[in-house]
Amino acid sequence: MEKIVALCKRRGFVFQNSEIYGGQNGFWDYGPLGTELKRNVRNSWYHDMVSAHNELLQPGDAPSKYQMVGVETALIMHPQVWKCSGHYDLFHDMMVDCRETRSRFRLDQVRIRWVSCDGQSIKQENTDAELTRIAVATTEEDFSEDLVVQALRAFGMKKKYAGKLQWDGSATTLDQIEVSEFCDVVAPGATKAGTLTDPREFNLMMKTIIGALGTDDDAAYLRPETAQGIFVNFKNVADSSRVKLPFGICQVGKSFRNEITPRNFTFRSREFEQMEIEFFCRPDASPGWYTYWRDRRYQWYLDLGISKDRLILRDHHAAELAHYSVGTADIEYAFPFLDEGEYGELEGIAHRGDFDLRSHMEGKLTKDENGELVPELNEHGQPRHRGSGKDLSYFDDQAKERFIPHVIEPSAGADRATLAFLCEAYHEDQQPDEKGKLQERLVMKFHPRLAPVKAAVFPLIKKEGMPEKAAEVFGALKAAGLNCQYDQQGTIGRRYRRQDEIGTPYCITIDGDTLTDGTVTIRDRDTLVQERIPADRVAEEVTARLNS
Repeated sequence: MEKIVALCKRRGFVFQNSEIYGGQNGFWDYGPLGTELKRNVRNSWYHDMVSAHNELLQPGDAPSKYQMVGVETALIMHPQVWKCSGHYDLFHDMMVDCRETRSRFRLDQVRIRWVSCDGQSIKQENTDAELTRIAVATTEEDFSEDLVVQALRAFGMKKKYAGKLQWDGSATTLDQIEVSEFCDVVAPGATKAGTLTDPREFNLMMKTIIGALGTDDDAAYLRPETAQGIFVNFKNVADSSRVKLPFGICQVGKSFRNEITPRNFTFRSREFEQMEIEFFCRPDASPGWYTYWRDRRYQWYLDLGISKDRLILRDHHAAELAHYSVGTADIEYAFPFLDEGEYGELEGIAHRGDFDLRSHMEGKLTKDENGELVPELNEHGQPRHRGSGKDLSYFDDQAKERFIPHVIEPSAGADRATLAFLCEAYHEDQQPDEKGKLQERLVMKFHPRLAPVKAAVFPLIKKEGMPEKAAEVFGALKAAGLNCQYDQQGTIGRRYRRQDEIGTPYCITIDGDTLTDGTVTIRDRDTLVQERIPADRVAEEVTARLNS
């Protein structure tokens, strides 16, 4: 993972936000290549899900024909939206503070392990107690190694005495122990035990102010998800575009979550981009549509080059399900920053039932003792958060029936998908140089649809009319709408290596033969096969290969 992060900065995929001022944790900037890569991810998603969808044809294993449309909604919505959706009351993580280091941690992201050390003791905060058995804590990704470092530091021991540490049980997370045991925990960076506060809720929505007065009535929130913008526009879309159930409304856009401890490069950030579908269907057809979208979205990642060995489709068990969910499955990827056998979420596909539309009609909903959704009441027996009062039901003019549609939600992260494609593309191998000597080669094997640069054009030498002919070929590729690069610096081998490192699928070389027979060499990044093709058909050939 360290190599991938270094490559991202060196070649202009991803930069730390505000780096010259020390960086802003949880925010990232995309460089020239990263911008192209992420745009290709978004465009591939939108093309495959929306613009290329043919509602007149049976789409694979879909239960029936359907339509897809797109929207783009505002980052800031009416505060009542978040109260009715449940975000205002329920969208939080449990956090804990360290009184000594003034640091704040998300409870489930602090790894701990119990340890003692040959009778050595450590002081407990605000007491005279000397503890011989403590729980050392870390937030480092390589937690096993750092737990040893933390334990030695806590007991005041040198590295050579690591063998004296006596571990009790395997590592776990802070949320898996009783709060009463916090007094024995040495927080990351702390010198004493017992410096952690009791856990408390931390709302993840980012608060802002609308207007000049800045009173509580002016408070608003940056959206934590794009989905609610779709739900509140359900009726507008249905009435204005004349779509009929079943249909999907899609949106790509930024969302914001005030994560306590952003981590793992761009995987968990405070500003991120989502690619979401809210698919509306008849209640009796929703189980079939849930299975369809679950399988289709999984296949999309495979089709764009993610290895099946590193991708899983995991169904949530009952305890994991959100308060609105009838069923949920996650598409997860084995990111290199995770331990062997662990996976990180790329996308969630949720069967949300009629929760969202009903919530915005009636107010915030909750489940009763029978598992049915009912309005949540306050201490006075009144609805806790009132809905809009608008009718968001759907009338089926063929069945002559009115009902509230069920919703299937495939929700993908554009940043996480981009990161997964970056990790999957990274390869190191050995290839012979121009003298036949094996050299290390770093190659980014992006799927051609996702590659930031589609082709590179090289004049073999900077004279004899080759640069002029290369400029013609370069212009033809640009005119065909392909992002390409022109490079005439260094040996041809070095130029190949530079393009391999950014994942360019095809390199075109103009040489002496080009000026006599009108052909050029096209080299494939993955197979390294070189072929001669007519110079005036380069754009056509590259386009055909990209679309094959």
